[in-house]
Amino acid sequence: MPIRVLAGELIDQIAAGEVIERPASVVKELVENALDAGATRIEVDVERGGIGLIRVRDDGCGIPAEDLTLALARHATSKIGSLADLEAVSTLGFRGEALPSIASVARLRLASRPALAPQGAEIRCEGGTLAAVRPAAQPPGTTVEVRDLFFNVPARRKFVRTEATELGHIGALLERLALSRFDVAFRLRSGTRTLLDAPAIDSAQREAARLAQVLGADFPAGALPVQHAAGPVMLSGWLGLPTRSRAQADQQFWFVNGRSVRDRLLMNAVRLAYRDVLYHGRHAAYALYLTLEPRLVDVNAHPAKLEVRFRDSRQIHEFVFRALERVLAATRPQEGAAAAGAGAFTSGGPPSLTSMPPPAGAAPMSLPLASAAAPGWVIASMVAEADGPRAQVTAGGMPLGTPLAQLHGAYILAQNADGLVLVDMHAGHERVLYERMKAERARHGIASQQLLEPLVLELKAHELARIIEERAQWEAAGFEVDALGDTRLVLRQVPALLALHEVPRIVAALLADLTLSTATHHLEAAADRFLGTLACRSAIHVHRRLSLPEMDALLRQMEATERANQCNHGRPTWTRLSLQQLDQLFLRGR
Repeated sequence: MPIRVLAGELIDQIAAGEVIERPASVVKELVENALDAGATRIEVDVERGGIGLIRVRDDGCGIPAEDLTLALARHATSKIGSLADLEAVSTLGFRGEALPSIASVARLRLASRPALAPQGAEIRCEGGTLAAVRPAAQPPGTTVEVRDLFFNVPARRKFVRTEATELGHIGALLERLALSRFDVAFRLRSGTRTLLDAPAIDSAQREAARLAQVLGADFPAGALPVQHAAGPVMLSGWLGLPTRSRAQADQQFWFVNGRSVRDRLLMNAVRLAYRDVLYHGRHAAYALYLTLEPRLVDVNAHPAKLEVRFRDSRQIHEFVFRALERVLAATRPQEGAAAAGAGAFTSGGPPSLTSMPPPAGAAPMSLPLASAAAPGWVIASMVAEADGPRAQVTAGGMPLGTPLAQLHGAYILAQNADGLVLVDMHAGHERVLYERMKAERARHGIASQQLLEPLVLELKAHELARIIEERAQWEAAGFEVDALGDTRLVLRQVPALLALHEVPRIVAALLADLTLSTATHHLEAAADRFLGTLACRSAIHVHRRLSLPEMDALLRQMEATERANQCNHGRPTWTRLSLQQLDQLFLRGR
């Protein structure tokens, strides 16, 4: 076959194959056009999952009648006019491909009216064939109707899924767009059903309502605000608490200069920030907004504009990672903060009784706090004092309260001004040790103790070979290791926090844990993975009896430790049962 120039209709359908994958792709392009036109209200109506009809109405600036034909021409756009404009583009659309691509595979009606025009006008296009422009009844703004999608491309239509599936994709897309612009009202209807009705938000205080609508009613209360800037780059949004993680990555939203993107670099930065607080196999929930100078990001990297390229990707990755890591580091027990294990307790009483109001004129009742045990004393093999400044706490200002007892050798029972606190002593101590070791390593190396007599352990040949191969990691953690033959390990130095009689057990546990594939571990860096395992194996374990002063020392150190709401594996370390919840459990009115 000789070389030839393709027909315009064929070119449009090829372009449509890149831009229009399914009905949701049509909705995306049309809604983004509406946002670029300055719309404050966007209504989307669909039938048969978008195959039968997609109608998008907006109250934007509108298109003059004389430009309607040009709007359906290939590569015709009002958003850029030169290469310099492309390099600094700030609009969502700019390629001039969406409308002609849609018109080439559907029956399209475009009606519009600028605000000052006396009347509206419309143009129709069927399978790429244009009709004449004619007057039309149209309020200020634009209406685009797309009917019988892929009617002239049977092969493409075969790949469209069920109505419910396609409607789900459209709903998810509208929710994502609703998170990109809080100042715009969005409505999605399918037939007579309203699937999304998100009014415009006129204040920062009401942003929680839209977050709850898209991410769930529990997200605003279980999220951390993010606000960080450096030079021309700013990061804002909300990070879900580690305890609100999900089995799927279905609540992860990234926006770059208002554009919804799925960027691997940004998603990787978030994953690394969560690495010390998120249980393996779980996914964080978040809505994050990166704003930067348009010239620092290339949005012309993907036909559907879902991917971007940063001029300095390494700096952007480091900026995002460090900003989010600092936010998550603040997840420690604090006054008035939600419990790390919030939601663990439920009341079994009937609603009519659990919501019983206090008797008229009744004074608030509360139990006196127990006297705080003298903090600071603790056995050397268990809880070591943190190197940093100790949290300033008082009897009425200790989030984890004062210890009362130990439950089943696993939990510390404490009371604070708000009610009852339960602490997982192993998980809490694990986090304290891990953060302490990381801080020591960063400052001057982990403190070690020289053994008067070397400790010799009998291992399997392959276990000893692995330790010698990873000698640098062991030495960075405070060990001095050497081989004596093929099966004997010699330890001349061990971390100071370890009791000598515990060393053989901990070495064996480290070997067992670190043999697992790194892909299944929540920590990314090898050094952190080693320290995390060492902290887990060195922390106090179930059935270890603690005195009240030892319990108190652990609680105070948790309050002063970053990320102490979760252990190194992402499990919650404590939870709280408020006085109100206690009253509900016992059907008691106050």
